[in-house]
Amino acid sequence: MNEETRPVSRSRSIMTELVFPTDTNHHGTMFGGTLMKYIDKISAIAAMRHCSKPVVTASSDSLDFLSPIRMGEAVELEAFVTSTHRSSMEVYVVVRAENLFTGERRVTCTAFSTFVAVDEKGKPVAVPPVKPENEAEQKLFDSAPERYEFRKKRRAERYSSTD
Repeated sequence: MNEETRPVSRSRSIMTELVFPTDTNHHGTMFGGTLMKYIDKISAIAAMRHCSKPVVTASSDSLDFLSPIRMGEAVELEAFVTSTHRSSMEVYVVVRAENLFTGERRVTCTAFSTFVAVDEKGKPVAVPPVKPENEAEQKLFDSAPERYEFRKKRRAERYSSTD
């Protein structure tokens, strides 16, 4: 690991919220949009911890809702940088719900987002590489190039039309 490379643990960020009635829909489960806001917020914190610079959201993808989060449960979001390019960082988030009375915890959502580090004028700036520290982080790191290529292809297809 060169001096500029930073371990995943530097970016790891955790946020816990209690789900109140105003956070829920008519089913008594958390609004997806509220959860998306939390995901964007914790992802930005993880990205800034990694690069020590301001960041902007470049994309959010692979937002997979696995089970509902109910009113009264705690929702915990864990985010960390999985991969970097010149100025961009891929951030992975896992969301867990917890019944605070029984202690039952379950994964409810996973997501990937991309952030770009910027200078004071909003121009992209270089970020340091990331170094996985365990097997799970290594798997995410190793599979990141495939996700990166998919994002590039998706962007090219969406914005190459002459409509």
